[in-house]
Amino acid sequence: MNILFISLGCDKNLVDSEVMLGLLDAKGYQIVDDETQADIIVINTCCFVHDAKEESIQTILEMAEYKTEGRLKALIVTGCLAQRYRQEIIDEIPEVDAVLGTTAYDKIVEAVEEALAGVGHVELENVNALPLVDTKRLVTTGGHYAYMKIAEGCDKHCTYCIIPKLRGNYRSVPMERLIQEAKDLAEQGVKELILVAQETTLYGKDIYGEKSLHKLLRELCKVDGIRWIRILYCYPEEIDDNLIQVMKEEKKLCHYLDLPIQHANDEILKRMGRRTSKAQLEEIIGKLKREIPDITLRTTLITGFPGETEEQHEELKAFVDEMEFDRLGVFTYSPEEDTPAAEMPDQIPEEVKEDRQAEIMELQQEIAFAQAEDMIGEEVLVMIEGKVADENAYVGRTYKDAPGVDGLIFINTDEELMSGDFARVKVTGAVEYDLMGELL
Repeated sequence: MNILFISLGCDKNLVDSEVMLGLLDAKGYQIVDDETQADIIVINTCCFVHDAKEESIQTILEMAEYKTEGRLKALIVTGCLAQRYRQEIIDEIPEVDAVLGTTAYDKIVEAVEEALAGVGHVELENVNALPLVDTKRLVTTGGHYAYMKIAEGCDKHCTYCIIPKLRGNYRSVPMERLIQEAKDLAEQGVKELILVAQETTLYGKDIYGEKSLHKLLRELCKVDGIRWIRILYCYPEEIDDNLIQVMKEEKKLCHYLDLPIQHANDEILKRMGRRTSKAQLEEIIGKLKREIPDITLRTTLITGFPGETEEQHEELKAFVDEMEFDRLGVFTYSPEEDTPAAEMPDQIPEEVKEDRQAEIMELQQEIAFAQAEDMIGEEVLVMIEGKVADENAYVGRTYKDAPGVDGLIFINTDEELMSGDFARVKVTGAVEYDLMGELL
């Protein structure tokens, strides 16, 4: 039986998809990437913001057409949209045979078997369950890097965010399981581990009684074969001296942190339900830059949050200008049903949100392009991602760049390199966010 898997949304969702693929692969199902060849289609959905919800619904409807045409025997919907709108999916899209919520991905094999037998299957575990699967994941990122989800859920309850309702309370994956998973991934050829969770910095507090990310990192650094470890989604207020210390001492840890700060105006931060003030953000960012001078900091911001004034927007711009983040993404505020922010007065018109987003991105471009120019002449270690088609050139990433969201470096060379190789490269040029280099 041929199965097509479509994974939408974030990298945390992708890990769930890879776990499901591993379970199906172990049962002998053939994984295909062409919907016209599929007997079964599984869509792992997202509904974090309006656009993601639209994409998920559109994908389900497109795949449902293959059911009416005849070849497709089973259509299964999993993930966040399935968790949130299970009844609507069942009622309105009769082609869907099974619906699995966010904590039921370990039931994928049963869902497929029942769907093929003509039995409808709805599996919604307690949203605070933590499925632990021993079957090896099927890594879909090319094999040389992989995401590792170290915790599920979130306790923060920001006023714009639906995640705690969809993914439950914060719960860490036990350390011994993560160390074993890292060893399994290294055996499969993975050289870069990218740690993800709704919030990585709180890791272990729920099961060990204290924040234990630094302890986990020390153990992961001992795993043979892993060369780089990168940490995403660190809430700034939870960054402590233990984390800074381990980053300074362990050679495998990329000097890179992703800190989603969302805004820099105290009033807006308070209304967002964030736990930091502008002064605290300045203090944390300043400390990171002092303690780890070559650190790359990435952040995300939201423009047009309800009630955001022009002055507050200007304050955010001034903050971005002053902090000079290495990497920055900006989202326009999206009102999500069942969140406090969606009910707040003074919702901002869409075009104002977009104008403010464009202004910050323009400012960040200047910062990022100048930083790229400053790299010219430097020697950097690069992980090769692949070959440029029809050219004697390769594309790779430095420690400053996470896959999929940051820049790339292009290297002209006649030498033969493989994806996952590490190479020393001299930076010879910069084009916008990307670099050019030559092999040393």
